[in-house]
Amino acid sequence: MTATPPNHEQPLRYRRHLRLSGARQFLAVLRSQVLRHSGPLIVYSIPNQLNHNRLGLTVSRRVGNAVRRNRIKRRLREAFRLHQFDLPVGYDIVVRVKPHEPLTLHAYGELLTDSMRQLDERWKKLPAPQPEP
Repeated sequence: MTATPPNHEQPLRYRRHLRLSGARQFLAVLRSQVLRHSGPLIVYSIPNQLNHNRLGLTVSRRVGNAVRRNRIKRRLREAFRLHQFDLPVGYDIVVRVKPHEPLTLHAYGELLTDSMRQLDERWKKLPAPQPEP
């Protein structure tokens, strides 16, 4: 399921409620162990019971100096912002970045979109958790 594209009154924005914050939220996604390697990105996801996706980024110092790390983070956030309505809805997403030369915005968008479609299919194949008696 994908969200409907915004109309002219609703611009594409990357607001605070679209971000993962705090170690607890990041760890919940990373512990799910549902991931996809896509080029220099490792994309983790977990359903979040919301009608939108939330994004978290982890970029270690091994990726490069602060300028390179921040450039990559800006491009990934922008790719998420631009492609948020192309992604399956209702997931918390954590993107881990492996060392690489920064890619174009378009390339990051394609990697993120393809990864999330694959992860959505994987989540749909997993059995639903059973409530405890």
